[in-house]
Amino acid sequence: MLEHPRPRKLHVSAVAMAVLLLSSCSAAPSRNILGSYFPSWMLCAVFGIAGVAAIRFVLVRTGIDAALPLPVLVYLSLWIAVTLGLWLVWLA
Repeated sequence: MLEHPRPRKLHVSAVAMAVLLLSSCSAAPSRNILGSYFPSWMLCAVFGIAGVAAIRFVLVRTGIDAALPLPVLVYLSLWIAVTLGLWLVWLA
């Protein structure tokens, strides 16, 4: 008959595993803007929104926006792509 591990052993091993996995997350990249430190991911997300707004402006002007099948998904995908691209260019 198999014995189930005791809940206390599971708890201790889960905490030990979390400590090992999160030990490299001590310093998140941040940027100093006007004396305040902002996380880099937040700045990339904001710049990504601005980038997608510029792309949407161009697509509306050229008439491509009306032909998009699911504009919400297209713009969401563009936002993710622009944000991650900025993240790679800025922090790599």
